[in-house]
Amino acid sequence: MPSPDTMNSPHPVLLGLRKSALIAPGDRVLVAVSGGPDSTALLLALCEEGHRVVAAHYDHALQADSDHAADHVRGLCARLGVEVLVERRDTPLGRGSVQAAARSLRYEFLERARVGAGFDIVAIAHTADDVVEGVVLHLLRGCGLAGLRGMPERRGVFVRPLLSVWRHEVADYLGRLGIKALEDPANSNPVYARVRVRKEILPAFERDRPGIVRRIHGAAARAATLYESVAGVAASTLAEGTTTRSVVAAAPEPVAAELMRQLYARAGGAEPALSRAHLAAMLTLAQPGRGGRGIDLPGGLRLRIVGETMQIVAREARVRPGPRLDVSTCAGCDDVTAAHLRPELELRLGYRKPGLTMRPVGGRGTRKLQDIFVDARVPREDRDTWPLVFAGDSLAFVPGIAVSADLASRRGEPSLHVTVSGIPAKVESLNSLPGVPT
Repeated sequence: MPSPDTMNSPHPVLLGLRKSALIAPGDRVLVAVSGGPDSTALLLALCEEGHRVVAAHYDHALQADSDHAADHVRGLCARLGVEVLVERRDTPLGRGSVQAAARSLRYEFLERARVGAGFDIVAIAHTADDVVEGVVLHLLRGCGLAGLRGMPERRGVFVRPLLSVWRHEVADYLGRLGIKALEDPANSNPVYARVRVRKEILPAFERDRPGIVRRIHGAAARAATLYESVAGVAASTLAEGTTTRSVVAAAPEPVAAELMRQLYARAGGAEPALSRAHLAAMLTLAQPGRGGRGIDLPGGLRLRIVGETMQIVAREARVRPGPRLDVSTCAGCDDVTAAHLRPELELRLGYRKPGLTMRPVGGRGTRKLQDIFVDARVPREDRDTWPLVFAGDSLAFVPGIAVSADLASRRGEPSLHVTVSGIPAKVESLNSLPGVPT
């Protein structure tokens, strides 16, 4: 039997909401409500605390009776006197994970709904259990400091005010209010990794080490505090001016990774979007070495090096007309944009393949095509689409870059005048590139 003091004290759900300090008096709050226990409890708690709220429900249309959840949320909001915004998915899910694609569409809807309602923040009902499950999932996949948080309590306008509240406390809160929430069948489907963590891994941990779930939650909270410190250092570094390779290379890895995340976010990149592979490639690019490289990133963005400055810019559309080979006879002109090849050759267009070599005019010995591209600073992503001119199986001409000394005609003698249109990059003259004599 609970004591009188316990009965009169605020419920842990309300205490957790207040403790988070994420929602201030006067904030206009859009609440994401799926109809499940956690989001229902968050909506009720915000109403009980007197906050101005509007509910938002996104129907993913992944189950035949998904409209039942939408009707349930409408009914709950009608009883509470709360306005509700509902949207049903009518576009195909993106490629990859169904959960990730559905989550992306849901967050896009929530942001549209927030802007349309003119509200300040969006409240999401993740709990302490979600934090622990997230930590374990991140550890299983491999993670850094950011992953050890489980999930951030705030990301832009999205806040999670129940991260210190446990699911059993949510169930108790709804039971006291006599509210019945929906149960999403997906939350019991072991095909999902999170469900396996919830139903199998964490119970096994708790049996072997009682209390470990709460200890993981405590470790996540400490990781979140440390992460905030790292994020502050990164933000200060960005505020000081341009981000150079030397600055990123000299920073401790957690700070350097956070610099890349913040640089990406400032360029308009969505969060979270950068994978560990993306971050590793970005940090590798910061190391000393030859420039002219870049990395394509999610959201149509690209990391590039300009001088020593690291920039994230919109990725250029790579739609180009197909290459065209133009061959005419020539008495040996001075056109430096063309190759002059021996007149008896039969020429064709082709593309890079393993093992191609050439002895370039003006060069020293035979060289791999890969090395010729590197010296000419051709971006890696352009090398496979760079048109090449072959005489039989021999590489005769790398347009704009190099001509085969074995197949070139002598200056002033009759020759084939060879040009190629539609190369990936503009080249003013062969004379401006390495290995071509002036």
